[in-house]
Amino acid sequence: MTERSFIRTASVSDEPTLLALFLLFSKIGVTSFGGGISGWMMRDFVRKRGWVTEEEFLSGLALTQAFPGINVVNLAIWVGYRLRGGSGALVAALGMTVPPILVAIAMMTIYSRISDSRGVPIAMAGIAAAAIGLSLEMGVHAARRASTNVLSMFIMLATFVAIFILKLNLIWVVLVAAPCSIGAAYYGLTRR
Repeated sequence: MTERSFIRTASVSDEPTLLALFLLFSKIGVTSFGGGISGWMMRDFVRKRGWVTEEEFLSGLALTQAFPGINVVNLAIWVGYRLRGGSGALVAALGMTVPPILVAIAMMTIYSRISDSRGVPIAMAGIAAAAIGLSLEMGVHAARRASTNVLSMFIMLATFVAIFILKLNLIWVVLVAAPCSIGAAYYGLTRR
């Protein structure tokens, strides 16, 4: 079994070209304003195209959020690698960063000229609301998949309370919750 066949579970006929990966990541990066990009990625890669399963995507999302750097770029690299190996990871990272940077430069140029307009804050609030909705949908979807038992639900609830209610330092919460989550997942897998 080659490394590529080990990391790729879908059939080879499902495999996107490097150009298709670049264009899709470019589209996602350019059209996803204000956050919620992982929700767009899940919609395009899991639901629309079926290039990765929902379980693979959510596992990749969880893994890449533990890495340093920008989460969505890490996720793009992971998806690209999952689909096409090292060249897929490179193409995904370039597609996710280069076109959006060019659009951002153009938009900032335009924004500096129209920032005094009354409609700009309203438009920005609308974009932010849509991004929050996408993030919320993604969070609810991930929570449903992760709540496989009472222990997993307790860890999710405890993490939420620690961060949002008790306002504990995120680093300490992750340092405690991550091993607990890994232990719960391991325990769940060994009991099957």
